[in-house]
Amino acid sequence: MLTGKCIVIGITGGIAAYKTPDLVSRLVKTGADVHVVMTEAATRFITPLTLQTISRNPVTTGMFETPEKWEVKHISLADRADLLAVVPATANIIGKVSAGIADDILSTVIMATKAPVLFVPAMNVHMYENPVFQSNLKKLASYGCRFLEPDVGGLACGYEGKGRLPGLDIIFEEIAGLVSKSGDFSGKTFLITAGPTREYLDPVRFLSNGSTGKMGYAIAGAARSRGARVILVSGPVNIPAPQGVEHIPVLSARDMFAAVKEHYQEADIIVKAAAVADYSPKESFANKMKKGPGDLEVIFERTPDILHYLGENKGKQVLVGFAAETDNVVENAIKKITAKNLDLIVANDITQRGAGFGTDTNIVKLIYKDGHMEQIDKMAKEEVAHRILDRLIAVF
Repeated sequence: MLTGKCIVIGITGGIAAYKTPDLVSRLVKTGADVHVVMTEAATRFITPLTLQTISRNPVTTGMFETPEKWEVKHISLADRADLLAVVPATANIIGKVSAGIADDILSTVIMATKAPVLFVPAMNVHMYENPVFQSNLKKLASYGCRFLEPDVGGLACGYEGKGRLPGLDIIFEEIAGLVSKSGDFSGKTFLITAGPTREYLDPVRFLSNGSTGKMGYAIAGAARSRGARVILVSGPVNIPAPQGVEHIPVLSARDMFAAVKEHYQEADIIVKAAAVADYSPKESFANKMKKGPGDLEVIFERTPDILHYLGENKGKQVLVGFAAETDNVVENAIKKITAKNLDLIVANDITQRGAGFGTDTNIVKLIYKDGHMEQIDKMAKEEVAHRILDRLIAVF
């Protein structure tokens, strides 16, 4: 699957850089066209000559090197790449790219490429756990970048903890998988809903839920990275929309329903990951309500059932729903498949640790229209998103 594929390997200044030549060698043996880009700090750990010999291609280390033939080097590499993998990825390179800084050859190639980007972090455990670094990871993940988690063990600095470069077999398999997936949704359009809705009682009070939009945004980013056109209809969240998606912000369930009705006929695949309010105050007030004596009674009315509407009106589209449950997860999800005419439902027990609203991970069951199920154990929501897309390719 890698024969003839152009893979750009970025190497940064970490001690784990000494392992990267072995990875490059494996990729070359599969027939990949491997080009290595090194930061100046990386050349202190391993020589460009070593990588040039193994890759059988010139190694790029600076912005202003004279090319063998006329080309803008960083643009040429960025355009040719089927995948760009940074192995090892330091906190510095991840921080720079997260901030939009392109001040050396590697950061510039990363900023210029439209290929999938994989970061394989390796560093001191305290650097990895630093909240600034973790924030940078989440930001880049929301843009569709992929990450492999470091291994836990003894580190070169003498500490024990999370920060070791993962095994080369794992990195190789991840690269091969990403290259094979790249573009597999080309020509397809996704309509994805994400986040909560807000049902206002007055200008300052509303009914909502704990959805942060992370799962829906992860699916949007994954679909975009795999070549799809993505229309993302999102309630109010505090994370940026993945790069390259068509983002339609909404507030209420009725707003979301209107946006979905406007765009659903354009979609080949519809993923309803939003946590839409089922009820809305029947009467909303133009001005802030003042506190008075006694209790307050509010009458609620049903909001539009967006998923039911889509199930009734879908043609050849694939319709995926979500079921966030606290009990009878499978039974409730199966009922929803039938009632809403779904092809697939993603069900999770939000009482489980590491699943549900606000977490960076999820634990889900994929339940298909024909009744068979698949368990996806705890993993990052970005990886869950790709697993769901893999099943859409395989089944539909």
